[in-house]
Amino acid sequence: MTKKDVFHIRLKNIELQTECMMDPGLKMRPVAIISSPHPNGSVISLSPEAEEEGLSRGMKVSVIRKMSNRTRLLPYNRSLYDRIHGYIYRVLSSFTPIVEPQDVGEFFLDMHGMHTLRGNIHNTGLSVIKHIQSQTSLSSIVGISINKLVSRIVTAIIPERIHQVESGKEAQFLAPLRSLVLPTAKQDPVHRLLKFLLVKQVGQIQSMAKASDDFQTLFGVHAPALYKESQGYDTSLVRPFQLKDHILEQTILPEDTNDESILYAVVKDLSEQVAFKLRQRKQIADKVRLEIHYTDGYKRQGTGVITRIDDLSVFNECKRLFERANDRRNRIRTILLDVWRFQPYITQEDLFSTIEERNVSLSMAIDKIRSKYGVQSLQTANVYQALMRT
Repeated sequence: MTKKDVFHIRLKNIELQTECMMDPGLKMRPVAIISSPHPNGSVISLSPEAEEEGLSRGMKVSVIRKMSNRTRLLPYNRSLYDRIHGYIYRVLSSFTPIVEPQDVGEFFLDMHGMHTLRGNIHNTGLSVIKHIQSQTSLSSIVGISINKLVSRIVTAIIPERIHQVESGKEAQFLAPLRSLVLPTAKQDPVHRLLKFLLVKQVGQIQSMAKASDDFQTLFGVHAPALYKESQGYDTSLVRPFQLKDHILEQTILPEDTNDESILYAVVKDLSEQVAFKLRQRKQIADKVRLEIHYTDGYKRQGTGVITRIDDLSVFNECKRLFERANDRRNRIRTILLDVWRFQPYITQEDLFSTIEERNVSLSMAIDKIRSKYGVQSLQTANVYQALMRT
């Protein structure tokens, strides 16, 4: 069986690198990219010079302005970073037809069988790095292993330009690393238990897993995934990017907040935009994903289904997903709704009017105004007041 090679490409601090590419005068200067210029905005990315000024990621803008007058504050320019991300994706596609984009500045490459065309896999990794730099002036690093899990961990912790974990040595590579490099270990119930047990390294999880019954008792439904990850097992495939028919709505809060009245208003506003588009399409959705991005870089998500297309029903489902996903006290920066797997919305006439029919009729009446003046031309009072507060 031919050995499988998976590359993980990571452009560290891609936001800062992109800004310096656009304005070379920023190089060698203290620079911080911030979520918002509001005093409660926070730092997303920092230059080494800014770190020398004592600044750190997650720090508030109000604190930065007191600590360092020299630091240049730049707003987070998502559209610019997305364009660079898309361009790099096309650059990487010249090395293999199977490229899976991840978060901004991250990509998986399935290099299975490519050594017969390109020779030594290590040299191929160096070629990828050099090609990205020649095309964009951006620096990157490459992690190589037999699967996605280990390759991504490599680029997250190894500072070298290229590092390869040999097949069969995945568990050995992971053993000395902190336990939170494993995705399952980051889940709150598992994280709390590992912290309580003073388990700090993956090697300790590997040792615990030898007593399989006790391990199962401790970690319950999470035990199988935690065991596999600690051994470096991962069978997920590198999947090429595919355009999908979907509705995507997102709000980036002008001010990071954990004020529930504001957050519920944002969820309501997003859900009404989604419901409006579903009614225009006369469709329901088998999949809806609500994603929350926190100021410290963590994100949570919940998935559900939309079976009704009136504003109230869609909001109730989105609210349920938000409450399930929002399990942290940190302030929130972004809320995103992604809807796909559409099905025709079929109505059945009833002799007597139902609550659902009345809700749909009300929503469709509102649609006439929104179709003429825009989706946000008509909002419920709590949405309008809360969004004005931000």
